[in-house]
Amino acid sequence: MKKSLILAFASIGLGIAAVPAAAQVPEIVFNLVPQPKFVNCLGAGDGTTPSAEVIVQRGELNDILILHAEHLKPNLGFDLFTIQNTNLLTDGKVDPNFKNFGLAWYQTDVQADSNGNAEVAIKTILLDQIFGFDPAASLTPTHTFHVGFWFNKPQDAAACGFDVSKPTPFNGEQNAGPNAMISVTNSSTHLGPLCTSSHKVGSVWVCNE
Repeated sequence: MKKSLILAFASIGLGIAAVPAAAQVPEIVFNLVPQPKFVNCLGAGDGTTPSAEVIVQRGELNDILILHAEHLKPNLGFDLFTIQNTNLLTDGKVDPNFKNFGLAWYQTDVQADSNGNAEVAIKTILLDQIFGFDPAASLTPTHTFHVGFWFNKPQDAAACGFDVSKPTPFNGEQNAGPNAMISVTNSSTHLGPLCTSSHKVGSVWVCNE
């Protein structure tokens, strides 16, 4: 994996959180999984499955997320979000009971280069505490523990059956294509990977409460 973004962010002197080491995980690494329906539009066409690795480093005031993707179709553009729900099961298959992605936060653009690689980093609240709420819409505090990125242009997924007349809202113009890659849930807690501190309340797993 490329280390350029890791070194760049390390150079600003962001320390690991000054809390008991046993209480918080300082870094996590997980993969995103291609959407089965759109993998042929996402990949470079050389028979290699697209891959994406996410590293999240905990900081004192906020965290750093570094995404590195490979074997993408060259020069494709994407939009990365943290989201409430994933549509994929832990084995990467589509969840037949999936309803919607829930709350979503737009985090950054992602751009594949001429070799089909993409690398980007963001600095914000991520691990265990990322959430949004809106009393005016009766939206209580809601966590977005999943990570995924969407095709920026609907046309880029048309060859795989995406209806370009029905774009998704997952870019700055709210005129995006479908999800390209996304995280899967923890098989035990059914929470997204950005939750590292889970425990049970009754029969439900919760995070950082």
